[in-house]
Amino acid sequence: MKVSSIVLVAAGLLLLPVASVSAEGVNDAQVASIVVTANQVDIDAGQVAASRSTNDEVKTFARLMVTDHTGVNKAATDLAATLKVTPQDNPTSQSLKADGQKSLEHLKTLEGPAFDKAYIDREVAYHQQVIDALDKTLIPGATNEELKALLVKVRPAFVAHLEHAKRLQASQKH
Repeated sequence: MKVSSIVLVAAGLLLLPVASVSAEGVNDAQVASIVVTANQVDIDAGQVAASRSTNDEVKTFARLMVTDHTGVNKAATDLAATLKVTPQDNPTSQSLKADGQKSLEHLKTLEGPAFDKAYIDREVAYHQQVIDALDKTLIPGATNEELKALLVKVRPAFVAHLEHAKRLQASQKH
């Protein structure tokens, strides 16, 4: 797998709610479903932000999220095929989809700086959650060594996305 694909897979877990997944209760097929669902949720949010934001930096960040997550879905699908894993729907992926829809509905009610703030605050929170999920749940819960090694390798990309979102969040407070 190329490094660019690894970075894209890293972006794939950005929306995992830590409390919804436990290391004992997740298998590789469920992780694959969570990755695909999480990507689609962030693609949808990024598309809304790219079209509604009034802040050029937020629009740029939103477009980056759409690009990365679209690539992640391809990379995740390719990895699942290589590992012969069929994504398995599960309570976490179902919750992600429902929560993503609620978030979109809320974002669509906002405009201007209030929209930008809500979108970036959401991105900061999710990036922190995915780092926590990687450390506490996904890495310890992955049974396939290739998948586990990939999760370990991509963690720094999550940190980079979190820092980018935090910089945008801080710039909005001025």
